Amino acid sequence: MYIIAGKMKLEEFRSTQLAAAIEKARKSGLPEDAQAASDYANMINRFEKKLYDLEVTRMVSVQMAPQMRLLQNNDTLLVEKIQTSIVNTSPLWKSQMVMALGLYNSQQAMQAQHEVTEMTNALLKKNAQMLKTGSVEIAKESERGVVDIETLTETNRMLIDTLEEVQQIQRDGSAKRHAAEAELGRIEGELKQKLLDLRR
Repeated sequence: MYIIAGKMKLEEFRSTQLAAAIEKARKSGLPEDAQAASDYANMINRFEKKLYDLEVTRMVSVQMAPQMRLLQNNDTLLVEKIQTSIVNTSPLWKSQMVMALGLYNSQQAMQAQHEVTEMTNALLKKNAQMLKTGSVEIAKESERGVVDIETLTETNRMLIDTLEEVQQIQRDGSAKRHAAEAELGRIEGELKQKLLDLRR
């Protein structure tokens, strides 16, 4: 019900509010109206993504029952196997666990000492390198202006490229979601049919 209601609202947003905002921006030619129309289009795109996520979540929920049954069967088999192992190997475990714990503790102590030594050496080297690098970088930065004109030119170009790429990605994402909705319907029907076949 939420998915159907969301799709109806989505179509209403596209055909009324968004169309009105685009028309207003086209007539006025004002940047703020163009930005408002763009923001509204982005909001509609985000809402469409939420609807798609809801459809995917619904499909996951439909698949959950057979998955849980398989998991329960696996758990039963595993519990029976563990019980058999405990009964048959318990005496052997006792002696081997004592030995394993002793060896593990010795290895951990040796490893800890080794890591302390290595960390001390690494810190000394790293601090010396950071002091050198920091001093050189501070000297370089103190000679630069606040912002380079090349940087402003590059950031403006990248911003325009980003806006164009985001718009294209959103168009592509919308098309893929529409195709995925049809696929979700198909796999849901396939799963339902399989579950009905299993009951026969």
